[in-house]
Amino acid sequence: MNQGAKVTLRALAAMKSERQPISMLTAYDATFAGEIERAGVDCVLVGDSLGNVIQGRQSTVPVTLDDMVYHVGCVRRGLSRPLLLADLPFLRYADPAMAVESSRALMQAGAEMVKLEGAAVESVARLTELGVPVCGHLGLTPQSVHQLSGYRVQGRGEDGKRLLAEARALADAGCALLVLECVPTSLGSEVAAALEIPVIGIGAGAGVDGQVLVLHDALGIGSAHPPRFVRDFVAGTGSIQAGLRAFVAAVRAREFPSADESYGG
Repeated sequence: MNQGAKVTLRALAAMKSERQPISMLTAYDATFAGEIERAGVDCVLVGDSLGNVIQGRQSTVPVTLDDMVYHVGCVRRGLSRPLLLADLPFLRYADPAMAVESSRALMQAGAEMVKLEGAAVESVARLTELGVPVCGHLGLTPQSVHQLSGYRVQGRGEDGKRLLAEARALADAGCALLVLECVPTSLGSEVAAALEIPVIGIGAGAGVDGQVLVLHDALGIGSAHPPRFVRDFVAGTGSIQAGLRAFVAAVRAREFPSADESYGG
């Protein structure tokens, strides 16, 4: 892929077909967005993870649509090349009509794609019908942390079959990307092989089409006990920019995540 070209959904689909790993990081402000762009990251996600790393909350559930709109606008002003995604916050896509209104706000703030958690097939189909690009999110879905009884590995055993079926349903409904979080490596590889759309992993092993991390995790800050799939890319590099470039290089070389940073079945 031409490193100076604007990243589009067509470009990401081509990267999957050519087996070029896709890199994605979260961002919440213009300054870090600019640093991420300079490092060559392909996609930037304004995640509702801002509830944890910016607002100091225990989960993403309290994050509001107004919060997301504000941070999307900040990040938009710091970006030009990467594709910009934004999370639809908790219960702001509970039905198709609500998903449309929430997505309108995020897209008008500068997002180029919205992301939603779970098997919200009807909302995905309606958004796609209206021309809104959608990224799905399966596996560990942080907005459902209370229902899941904490941050646990998903998709083991028979649950893997259900997750694969949901991934296919989301793709059939129109999702153009899928984030797969905290699942066994074997399941991550199976889902990526089964879908034509790119599958971006976070704790899903190295057999998917790309990797995403929360920015603060990749920088080694903010958590005394990071998840298994997190790596501090700044350690030993000497600067934030060098660490961001190290993340991109490790993703492209399929050196991240390692087996020790992944989950067995």
